[in-house]
Amino acid sequence: MRKDSLAFALSGVVFGLLMGWMIGTQHAPQPAAPAAAPVAQAAPGQQPAAAPPPLDQARVSALEQQAKAEPGNAAVRIALGNLYFDSEQFADAAPWYEAALEIDPRNVDATTDLGIVYFYQRQFDRALATFDRALAVDPGHVKALLNQGIVRSMGKQDFAGAAESWERVVTLAPDSEEARLARMGLEGIRSSQAPGQGAAAVQ
Repeated sequence: MRKDSLAFALSGVVFGLLMGWMIGTQHAPQPAAPAAAPVAQAAPGQQPAAAPPPLDQARVSALEQQAKAEPGNAAVRIALGNLYFDSEQFADAAPWYEAALEIDPRNVDATTDLGIVYFYQRQFDRALATFDRALAVDPGHVKALLNQGIVRSMGKQDFAGAAESWERVVTLAPDSEEARLARMGLEGIRSSQAPGQGAAAVQ
C-alpha cells in the first residue's frame, strides 16, 4: 500500500483496517479465478504488512490463451484482473476488468474492483464514477458503497460524502463486516472534527 500518497482524517488503526479490507477481500468467487488470500495491512506501530503474493505467470499465460480463444468470456478476463489485482499490479489489472465489463457491463463485483484499481492509480474521479456505475446496477451493493466512502475520504477529502456512503452501508447491512468498518470510519471522522469545524485531512 502506498500510504504516504494518501490523505485521510481517520486514525492510523482505522486507516490500516479499511485499507486491508479493501485490498484483501474484494473478489466474489469467479468460475475461472484462483482463490485469493487476504492481505493484512499494518497500522502504525504494528509489524509491516506482508508482501503481496507473486504473480503466477503460468496461470496468467494459460488464462491469456483462454481469453484469446474465447472472446466472449467475461469470467476469464475477470480472473486475469484478479490475478494482477492480488499481486497489486493495478495498471495490468485495469485492462482485463475493462475488457470483462465490455462483455458483461452489469457485473457489479468486477465494476467495484475496477473502481479500486482506479483509486490506486490515483484516478479518484474515475474511481467514483465507476462505483456510481456499480450502484446504478445494484444500489444496495455494500462493498461498492464502502469503497465509495473510502475514495471520497482518502482521495477527495469529502468527509461528508464518505459519511453518507458509510451510513448507507450500516443501514443496509448492519451486521456485516462492511458495516463494522463503516462504523469505524464514521467514528474516525467524528473524532477528527473539532466542535463546529469540518474534518482536516492528515498529510
